[in-house]
Amino acid sequence: MPALAKIALASDHAGYNHKEQLKKYLDSKGHVVNDFGTHDAASCDYPDFVRPAAESVAEGTNDYGVVFGGSGNGEAIVANKVKGIRCGVCWNESSARLTKEHNNANIISIGERMVNANELIPIVEAWLSAEFEGGRHQRRIDKIE
Repeated sequence: MPALAKIALASDHAGYNHKEQLKKYLDSKGHVVNDFGTHDAASCDYPDFVRPAAESVAEGTNDYGVVFGGSGNGEAIVANKVKGIRCGVCWNESSARLTKEHNNANIISIGERMVNANELIPIVEAWLSAEFEGGRHQRRIDKIE
């Protein structure tokens, strides 16, 4: 696991259980966790929680963010609407590692309906531990920006 970080978390009802599991894990490792909600499994709208979390990363209040939903796709779309955010949908350790190495993702999105609970922590660890490779990847990020 990398150095301690400030990490924003957000989910809708479909990602709530994974968010809570990750929050406990990150807390146990000494990371500062800022939970933007939702705070229960009642039906809700993910943009209400994901956008403020993404804005906190873009503004530098948090170093990274992890957002959750059923598939993770809608949450990634919302996060990527915030200037300065690069959010990738991750479904395994390789996708998580590559989204940092090649895209320098500062947020990842995970679908609770797509990723088993026992795969969650390894995915997040792979992403947090990876290093951006720069080089040709930086040139591509510059073009995106």
